[in-house]
Amino acid sequence: MSGGGAMFRKVTGVRTGYHPEEVDDFFSHARTVYEQGPAGALSSKDVRTVAFDLVRHGYSTTAVDAALDRLEAAFVARARADYIAEHGRQAWLEHLAEQARTLYGRLTRPDGERFAPPKGRQPGYLASDVDALCRRLVDYFDSNATLTAQEVRSAVFARKKGAGAYAEAPVDAFLERAVDVLLAAE
Repeated sequence: MSGGGAMFRKVTGVRTGYHPEEVDDFFSHARTVYEQGPAGALSSKDVRTVAFDLVRHGYSTTAVDAALDRLEAAFVARARADYIAEHGRQAWLEHLAEQARTLYGRLTRPDGERFAPPKGRQPGYLASDVDALCRRLVDYFDSNATLTAQEVRSAVFARKKGAGAYAEAPVDAFLERAVDVLLAAE
């Protein structure tokens, strides 16, 4: 970023933060893509999954992560507007409903049976914690209960081994898809 000013505040002391040049380069690229296109050159998933090295005197991870959340929401809103402009609002609503339906089969499984257990002695997420969030997703889809993408994104599950645990990777992938649906609906 030109002008010599840092995009985010830096951490002090011995703490680590995100590598400033990596963050600056990513946000500069994202701004260019958002403002000038081409559409699809950077997706909300690209924003969600970007990773930066940790270094001393780096940018505050909290500040950068909050900015990434806002950037992801902006790309989702842009994709929604582009889709509606090309296909119409009704088509968008149908598209969104279809995305939600892809989640629903797993959501309606009984507690303790929504995901596979971790393999061997690997730790996983406490099934009852994950099931509680899944019930909130069902309430969101069935009853318009309040639930935001940020709540799903920031959910924390206790760790557990063996019975009563879910493997982490399938849960994470499923919740990532749920975040996509919620962001598209917000």
